[in-house]
Amino acid sequence: MITADLQFRIVIGLEIHVQLKTATKLFCRCSTQFGSPPNTQVCPVCMGLPGSLPVLNSQAIELAARAGAALNCELARITKWDRKNYFYPDLPKGYQTSQFDLPICIGGHLDIPIRFEGDGGETSNNVFKRIRLVRAHLEEDAGKSMHDERSGRADTRIDLNRAGTPLLEIVSEPDLSSAEEAKDYLTEMRLIMVYLGISDGNMQEGSLRADANVNLHIDRDGKTIPTPIVEIKNLNSFRAVERAIEYEVQRQKEEFVRTGLAKGEAPKQTRGWNDATGQTELQREKEESADYRYFPCPDLVPVVLTNAQREEALRESLSTPNYFRKQLVDTHGLKSTDAEILIEQGRDVTEYFLETVKQGATAKRAATWMLQDVLRYLNDHNASIGQYPITASAMAQLLTAIEGGRLDTSQAKQALAKLLDNPNQSVDSAIESLGIVRVDVAELEALCKDLLAENPDVIDKVKAGNQKAVAALVGQAKKKNRNADPRVIQEICLKMISSM
Repeated sequence: MITADLQFRIVIGLEIHVQLKTATKLFCRCSTQFGSPPNTQVCPVCMGLPGSLPVLNSQAIELAARAGAALNCELARITKWDRKNYFYPDLPKGYQTSQFDLPICIGGHLDIPIRFEGDGGETSNNVFKRIRLVRAHLEEDAGKSMHDERSGRADTRIDLNRAGTPLLEIVSEPDLSSAEEAKDYLTEMRLIMVYLGISDGNMQEGSLRADANVNLHIDRDGKTIPTPIVEIKNLNSFRAVERAIEYEVQRQKEEFVRTGLAKGEAPKQTRGWNDATGQTELQREKEESADYRYFPCPDLVPVVLTNAQREEALRESLSTPNYFRKQLVDTHGLKSTDAEILIEQGRDVTEYFLETVKQGATAKRAATWMLQDVLRYLNDHNASIGQYPITASAMAQLLTAIEGGRLDTSQAKQALAKLLDNPNQSVDSAIESLGIVRVDVAELEALCKDLLAENPDVIDKVKAGNQKAVAALVGQAKKKNRNADPRVIQEICLKMISSM
């Protein structure tokens, strides 16, 4: 008898479909722009009309090779096209042009931070789990079926705008062992694709989707019994991936307790995720590769990657999220949590931060202002960093004014507000509009020299070890020069006393 108290291990592999960031489709010149009216971005090629012939989009090859290089894949010297045959209303040709036995990217891996249960599921940026990849291959997307059941007739309409859009399908080994790991893997994969300009990564628009292959390895009587594998199709959000896997794990556990069926004793299933009900739903039994009757596409010649193309792919693949993480944490000393927030905002935001530091701001202060003031503005205005009114150079100038004692934090925020209202003015003019005038260092030194001469008791107290005694001079300094910064006054006075 099988009890509900089972010991098991979760086994997950992900197939991620990445829409490549090309202006036109994989084999024709139709636009890939999202949101156009149905069936307005079609032609005889992507509609599968007789006599039409495909012409390869070379940019898709470049982007796929760049992705493969970033994912540590072996880039194939020769890759070819195959026809994957199946019939569905949104597949007008009756086959999908894909790659079978000679994919463009072979093997590879992606490292993700390991989660520690004792830390509430927190991740570590120093300890990684390696997720191996089987392959990454190019294929064309199908169209979209839109089901309308409101009429009671279950009407279905077909939009072929997406048919022929270039996809890179990235297939992992079954190395993931929890819903959280699957989410982390998908999150990092999306960041890589966006950072390298391979895809816009917009999951709401279908630019990145995932299929999850899930089963359980159950320990019983000293043996491991795998449950039948289930493929969950077209998960289009991080939350959907996590929820679908969690549900499927529980469903398979209950199914095994009820039936005892192991892998091979029941057919593989394809299930869809219903986000509204929070359940996976049976769609069909899973096809094997033989069911698709693959054969080489007679209308397309094989693709040969030149050494120059391979070297270019390697060069273009270097600016990964992990490359920027190392700069933020190792070079500039940010906390890993702060660095991760910046990384997640996208490459443009990360580069804005790095440019601000390069222009003279300290990394710690720049990070604080980026995470608070800059990101708040971007969120409030639904803007990109490219639309932010203040350049990195101007932001650095404002922050160095704080470091130099010209402004305190409150004054700097007032100056920032003025710059946001009028981006064409200079930082100096924004500061001066607050009534804050730049004070020459030589003028402050002369002021401090007079103050010390008038207050010899302060000198004695400081030399006796009471450095706080110099604070008594600040009020006198402000009376003589209202623009004198208290911190700078104290620093100059202490320096002068130490040289006496």
